Amino acid sequence: MDNRKVLLSVKDLEVKFKVRGRTLTAIRGISLDFYENESVAIVGESGSGKSVFTKTFAGMLDSNGYISNGDIIFNDEELSDTRVKLTNHAKKMIADAEKKLNEYSKLENGASVYRQIQALENEKQRRMGLSPEEEAATTETIRKLRFQRTELFNLKQTIDSSKEKERYKATDLQIKELDAQIKALEQERKDKLAAHKAAVKADTKFAEEYQQKMAVLKEEYAKAQKQEVSDAVKERNRILAKEIYLSVGRYGLKKRIQFHNGLLKAMKEAMTQGVDLGDEATRNAVFDQVAFRVRYLDETETQLHGTCVLNLAKVNYSKDWTQIRGGKIATVFQDPMTSLNPIITIGKQITSVILQHQNCSEAEARERALILMKKVGIPNAEARFDDYPFQYSGGMRQRIVIAIALSCQPKILICDEPTTALDVTIQAQILKLIKDLQKEFGYTIVFITHDLGVVANIADRVAVLYAGQVIELGSVEEVFYDPRHPYTWALLSSLPQLAQRDTKLYSITGTPPSLYNSITGDAFAPRNPYCLKVDTLKEPPMFQVSPTHFAKTWLLDPRAPKVEKPEIIQNIHEKLVDAFNI
Repeated sequence: MDNRKVLLSVKDLEVKFKVRGRTLTAIRGISLDFYENESVAIVGESGSGKSVFTKTFAGMLDSNGYISNGDIIFNDEELSDTRVKLTNHAKKMIADAEKKLNEYSKLENGASVYRQIQALENEKQRRMGLSPEEEAATTETIRKLRFQRTELFNLKQTIDSSKEKERYKATDLQIKELDAQIKALEQERKDKLAAHKAAVKADTKFAEEYQQKMAVLKEEYAKAQKQEVSDAVKERNRILAKEIYLSVGRYGLKKRIQFHNGLLKAMKEAMTQGVDLGDEATRNAVFDQVAFRVRYLDETETQLHGTCVLNLAKVNYSKDWTQIRGGKIATVFQDPMTSLNPIITIGKQITSVILQHQNCSEAEARERALILMKKVGIPNAEARFDDYPFQYSGGMRQRIVIAIALSCQPKILICDEPTTALDVTIQAQILKLIKDLQKEFGYTIVFITHDLGVVANIADRVAVLYAGQVIELGSVEEVFYDPRHPYTWALLSSLPQLAQRDTKLYSITGTPPSLYNSITGDAFAPRNPYCLKVDTLKEPPMFQVSPTHFAKTWLLDPRAPKVEKPEIIQNIHEKLVDAFNI
């Protein structure tokens, strides 16, 4: 696998949702690489984060969801290659940027002094405010009380005041009591802040020392900024100015100017703080605040040439997704009827996607659509081209959804349980179709499923998710025949195909943890029959079993007691071959 190109690299990804005044952490620090032309299955219980994880690849998170940390680097050479024309306007913007960057660079000379000034100001603010512990405790208490109030208010709306007067009055009284508690806590916080501020103002010794130190630092800071900028820094700024224009050149004039000014502001802040802009990762991070960084490569008299660092976790402009979603990363959803527009013909739905992403005429789009319909197994495609979705069977509708997804020959095809709504015989046909088309189109498959039989037939690698984390990763053979995490053992033990006659089907006890709360130790510990004491205290690292196999469990620590996997999944090779026809 190491000699294959990494197409998508996910690093420390964290995804959160705002839900009724609370924050839910759906993805908790996932790192995973996807290679060209491979099939990766994402498995786990409902709510483990499978769909949320893959939605981040195409910018399809719900409006209350956001990526709070991490990177998703998409290594697509065609999309990364960037060329912008060197017009007179472009040259003027580049020259203006270079001039401003050279001016900002003087701030770098005094960055260490600036940080001392900030530290001194922070110390004063700390004395005047609440301690971090006090502030956190008060804020959390108020948040919980407000959540309780919201729940009671919603309950109150469901009570018929004419029939349940006493219950209505009791609920209303509870709401008023909570309002009083919230108001008292907020007033208490204000009083404490006022007392701290008064104490600092009354402390003349501290005020005198603060003024003296600040005067000395400001004098040093002013002196440092008068130093000349070196030739090496000027050369760096010359390249930076071109990278700024390369990064904004694809936008319309209004957005281009807006993002150009935004990047200059970000550079000024970075130079003020003394950030090392010579470091590639650091420079990328500064650009990501506004727009993708396009690394400068070369130029001619008429154009600049660079390569874009595509970090899908940092897309700030919705129109940037139009080149990625559909064209480079496509999705096949679970229910084909909800994926297709019921009042638009099948042919129109395929051609509209082709026209959106490819430079061709309507006649060419129709021809390409008919070719795709034949490839996905639609009989008599010409006659069925102008039919509506309701005139197709469930299996044929799913074939059309696959045709639409492949219409722009994407690099990654995300299959979100595409066979769940279909009967068993059609499921096998759709799986075979997806794998056969992969050989022709060369896309990478990311397959989300609950069905381990599907995994056995379609996947090269398997990532097992639990509570928003990858807890086991390996080839399909390693995960099926040599699983190492107790959760993977439990999933395999739940297979109906492994159950013996007159025995009870195995089920995993308990429920997944609430992702509203921070999790201490191993998230699976409360449901784990092999739980160690350390599982309840400390989160396990990802242990390496083989060059391609990893598992996040303390059972793999050399100090852990030796534990055998359950008897039901020992020597399961023959059972799986028979059950899934692998």
